[in-house]
Amino acid sequence: MYIPRLKKLYKKKIINLLIKKFNYKNIMQVPKLLKIVINIGVGSIAVLKKKIIYNYMEDLESITGQKSIYRLSKKDEAGFKLRKGIPIGCMVTLRNNIMYEFLDRLISVALPRSKDFNGIKETSFDGRGNYNLGIKEHIIFPEINFDKVKKIYGMNISFVINNKNDLESKYLLIYLGLPFKNKNIYGKRIYKI
Repeated sequence: MYIPRLKKLYKKKIINLLIKKFNYKNIMQVPKLLKIVINIGVGSIAVLKKKIIYNYMEDLESITGQKSIYRLSKKDEAGFKLRKGIPIGCMVTLRNNIMYEFLDRLISVALPRSKDFNGIKETSFDGRGNYNLGIKEHIIFPEINFDKVKKIYGMNISFVINNKNDLESKYLLIYLGLPFKNKNIYGKRIYKI
């Protein structure tokens, strides 16, 4: 049975490193990546062109390899000519093997392709152990066909971790290979299994 590279790395090395680092008494205390949620907000364009949401959904499906769903507006907003129930965004929730495959492609292929990339922010933790990453251009993913792109848009990627401590979650993400800007203070990275 196929097991993704980062999942093998987590089970073989990262769990032991986190146990040594934080002196856990039980393996169930070790932080674990539960899911990755990817959101794209269409915004005011959705009010003018109602079918454009399906282009965004198609791009998101090609990036993640999983069916996306659209999100509806919850209330009327006269300033934006927005009515309740209009699709204004789309999202995908990734779990298990698909999540690890996406994370591997994000770390090794997509992030290095972004313009003037020198690492991601360390300050985007929410205080409950989850990390949010904003991407300005969706075209950094190799699955996107440049000829079909009409508009470049961004997306939000949320890493949901079953831990309430930001520091422990940060170490988990560092050991998985996320390239933080100030990586020297956290020690050595592990890329090989």
